[in-house]
Amino acid sequence: MNSVSKPLLRVQNLKKYFPITRGFFNQVVGHVKAVDGVSFELFEGECLGLVGESGSGKTTVGRTILRALAPTDGDVWFRVNGNEVDVSGASAKTLKGLRKHMQMIFQDPYASLNPRMTLLDIVGEPLLVNGMTDRKEREERVQALLTQVGLKPHMLRRYPHAFSGGQRQRIGIARALALYPKMIVADEPVSALDVSVQAQVLNLLQELQEQLGLTYLFVAHDLSVVRHISDRVAVMYVGKIVELAGVDQLFETPRHPYTEALLSAVPVPDPKRKKKRVALSGEVADPARPPSGCAFHPRCPYVEDRCKEEVPELREVAPGQFVRCHLAEDLDLVGMPD
Repeated sequence: MNSVSKPLLRVQNLKKYFPITRGFFNQVVGHVKAVDGVSFELFEGECLGLVGESGSGKTTVGRTILRALAPTDGDVWFRVNGNEVDVSGASAKTLKGLRKHMQMIFQDPYASLNPRMTLLDIVGEPLLVNGMTDRKEREERVQALLTQVGLKPHMLRRYPHAFSGGQRQRIGIARALALYPKMIVADEPVSALDVSVQAQVLNLLQELQEQLGLTYLFVAHDLSVVRHISDRVAVMYVGKIVELAGVDQLFETPRHPYTEALLSAVPVPDPKRKKKRVALSGEVADPARPPSGCAFHPRCPYVEDRCKEEVPELREVAPGQFVRCHLAEDLDLVGMPD
């Protein structure tokens, strides 16, 4: 974690609850706590990987930060021109100005593209909405963006169906870059692609980061992908961050049992190397009815009585390594060194 520069993005105690309604009058009888008290900082030029199983809340974090979803509670601060702007409480007018600095790459490269629009219209739409009304100027900018993401400029009049999955994701990346953003939330941007294409898109994202000084919040469930692109990693479980550390630190010396289990499931490309799998019992806890104490305790192989009663706080157990576990200092967990 950078202790000198000020963060580009600062998230404090972010919560997003979805109401559960029943009956004829849609009476609220409970809430799904999709995001429940998430806090972290993101510094300019870095990539923070956000990982966890399906239902952990990682995608909801990204969408709430961008105000695609309104937060239930908490604060999101984004630094623009040296000043922090409150995204969570911003007006519609302020949000419009902020959106050019904060963009998103979506998981499904086809569903996120309008099949009735050409590349010129898809990639050029953000430019038009933000005042670039001259069609020739807009077309030149779109051609430059397509070239930047590895597509041919003459393709700008084609429709999404004419492209492969990897090419469609490059179109999505070009659209995200249209307004020169400072930060991009990448929501599982390679999970729907073939493995060979995944590597190409990941390399493209890294090249763009170096060329343009981009900052990424990279949401994923594949730890191999996260290790390749991230500077730091935050592990989520049932709406909370349970571990946050530098990428090498987390992979080599995990301090939370859930992180250890996730790392043990990553395949090793060496048939001679034996690896012990940490098999977790049960299913991911229900965010509408989370367990008492530590939400992970029903599945944890190291559980103690204290874990069932007391909710652990996220605390620093080593320089730059934050863990939400009562036993973090006492456990000798197995990592995934090179």
